[in-house]
Amino acid sequence: MFSGAITAMVTPFRNGRLDEARLTEQVEHQIEQGIDGLVPVGTTGESPTLTFDEHKRVIELTVKLARGRVPVIAGVGANATSEAIELHRFAREVGASAGLSVNPYYNKPSQEGLYRHFMKVAEAVKIPIMLYSIPGRCGVEIAVPTVVRLAKDTNNIVAIKEAGGSVERVSQLRQALPDHFEILSGDDSLTLPFMAVGASGVVSVASNLIPKEVSEMVESALAGDWQEARVAHERLYGVFKDLLSIDVNPVPIKMALAMRGLMEPEFRLPLCEPLPEIEEKIRELLQKLQLSLA
Repeated sequence: MFSGAITAMVTPFRNGRLDEARLTEQVEHQIEQGIDGLVPVGTTGESPTLTFDEHKRVIELTVKLARGRVPVIAGVGANATSEAIELHRFAREVGASAGLSVNPYYNKPSQEGLYRHFMKVAEAVKIPIMLYSIPGRCGVEIAVPTVVRLAKDTNNIVAIKEAGGSVERVSQLRQALPDHFEILSGDDSLTLPFMAVGASGVVSVASNLIPKEVSEMVESALAGDWQEARVAHERLYGVFKDLLSIDVNPVPIKMALAMRGLMEPEFRLPLCEPLPEIEEKIRELLQKLQLSLA
């Protein structure tokens, strides 16, 4: 469940509302292109700006559309433990395979607070949980000893999405955790370095645009074909670094998808469309990568 190339899905909007037709197309395309799993309503899915009802609807619809063909790891974290429990419980009830549980954000809790938060969630809802450590957005990371405590003290916290940007931290996690505990990259550009020291895949933003290519790169690494994986990494690096970092996520990836005619270029404030000069750079990058435009 927690290995391979897993797409952190964008949430398509039209006229201010969830675009369910585009979401349906998106799920089908991802599965047809060989992706190993889907993550609705994570960071890339603009979860902070969705209403609670919208958040639940995206999870429910993604599970329904996937029809068990790939795991659906629902974004169910929250900055209040009670809300996180409610979202985890909903994901389990509608049939999600697992929950992606981000650090409580804005609060900047202590490591003891983080430990108690995740323990409370894990005890309340018996669903497999992937922790999500992204200190650049949450202001605090889940320290290695805290991850180890959680892995030891629960049987359903079984993976972590690591988005702290440090290969050394992945090495520390891999050495400290049991073999069955999975580590996934949260940064496309670091997928291959992370996998070289023990990660088992990526929760990818780029795979919204190029699912087959990301999946093939990860598959090569998992098979031990590091030469082929490195060639793929170098070929895709323009997407990983130049495109995805040109504006705040998910603005570049949604704009790229819109330019290819796959959704409307629509965001929820405080996110907004890129400046004209950045939009032009995105268009140039897509042309350079030989990705057709609408």
